[in-house]
Amino acid sequence: MLPQEIIVAKRHGHRLAAEQIRFMVEGLTVGTVSEGQVAAFAMAVFFRGMDTDERVALTLAMRDSGAVLDWDLPGPVVDKHSSGGVGDTVSLMLAPALAACGAYVPMISGRGLGHTGGTLDKFDAIPGYAVQPDAETFRRVVGEVGCAIIGQTVDIAPADRRLYAIRDVTGTVESIDLITASILSKKLAAGLEALVLDIKCGTGAFMATPEDARALARSLVDVANGAGFPTRALITDMNEPLATSAGNALEMAAAVRFLRGEEIDGRLWDVTVALGGELLAQAGLAADPEAGAEQMRTAFQSGAAAERFSRMVAALGGPTDFIETAGDHLRRSPVLAEAPAPRAGFVSAIDTRAIGVAVVELGGGRRRAEDLIDHAVGFEALVGLGAHVEAGDPLALVHADDRAAFDRAAARLTAAYRITDAPPLATPLILERVA
Repeated sequence: MLPQEIIVAKRHGHRLAAEQIRFMVEGLTVGTVSEGQVAAFAMAVFFRGMDTDERVALTLAMRDSGAVLDWDLPGPVVDKHSSGGVGDTVSLMLAPALAACGAYVPMISGRGLGHTGGTLDKFDAIPGYAVQPDAETFRRVVGEVGCAIIGQTVDIAPADRRLYAIRDVTGTVESIDLITASILSKKLAAGLEALVLDIKCGTGAFMATPEDARALARSLVDVANGAGFPTRALITDMNEPLATSAGNALEMAAAVRFLRGEEIDGRLWDVTVALGGELLAQAGLAADPEAGAEQMRTAFQSGAAAERFSRMVAALGGPTDFIETAGDHLRRSPVLAEAPAPRAGFVSAIDTRAIGVAVVELGGGRRRAEDLIDHAVGFEALVGLGAHVEAGDPLALVHADDRAAFDRAAARLTAAYRITDAPPLATPLILERVA
């Protein structure tokens, strides 16, 4: 088989056989398929799509491109994945809370993709934290602490790691087929017993409409089931940042305040508790999702989740006192100034994607796969939908490296907000459950 012939077949809309898909994935893994061919294949899939059988074949081939973990632990092994958003720090709180409830969470996370922030980039903001520990350390931390949030190791779905980086810079991020295989290949390789998916929908999501979000959720659930791995999904709103901070160190600092009970965003709380409740019920640790949600609330309110987070950070090389003194360890930008509202009124709409793009332009994300990230930059105290502002009131605090970068970011942020005389209609945070 030749890579170019497989690319041509998909470009013409033909259904690929499992053998052809495995051939491309093996080429991705060992480098016999060039970067240009990978990009062309991704673009052909983006425009022509795959059916469920092709998606299952792609997912399994990517899973089998590396090691598949096998756990021997006294509790269920679970995880969650988000399809990507802005201000989404759910994983940072969810993993330790689940561990406090008796689950084990080997969370293999990704870096920022397009305008969305990456969980791994947030942990890179912690000095010393090993986002890619060796396999022995990963297993030890999961067993002893109950959770470990890391990046893909060289052994886990290596084909996905290469494809993930190329998608980020070739305009093929939003493909349901590629998203499905990327998410599930890593989760299947992690040896999980239960998985919940947070599918974002709105102006800050890759799936902007309910129909698109539903299609992705359905694809993920169907492919997971087709691969013998039962999965549930929640479709959640992303028409505004999930929390009030956007930017890696800023989101990490906000997560610490959340865990310490000092500053809790209501939307972030509701999504985290709901996802945790679903997982605990699915794993047999709760009678139903609501009972699981109550266990999650207790884990946060008792401080048990914060204690697990602190132990995880220390076990993976971070400061032993990080949960108490995060502000001393996270880098800060030299410029901090307000982005003012241009007029009085109610925030009736937010172009959340534009806010994510502004973080990337500040240096908090990547334009190219090899770019380094400035973890300190971003936005803090973002005003949410429905808020009333006066002219000149801050829409957010901008953290930037210099005044010119601040001016550009403030202008983009202001343009992302629509302010009107009447407040917007309220919309639900959790739109749908897919099983």
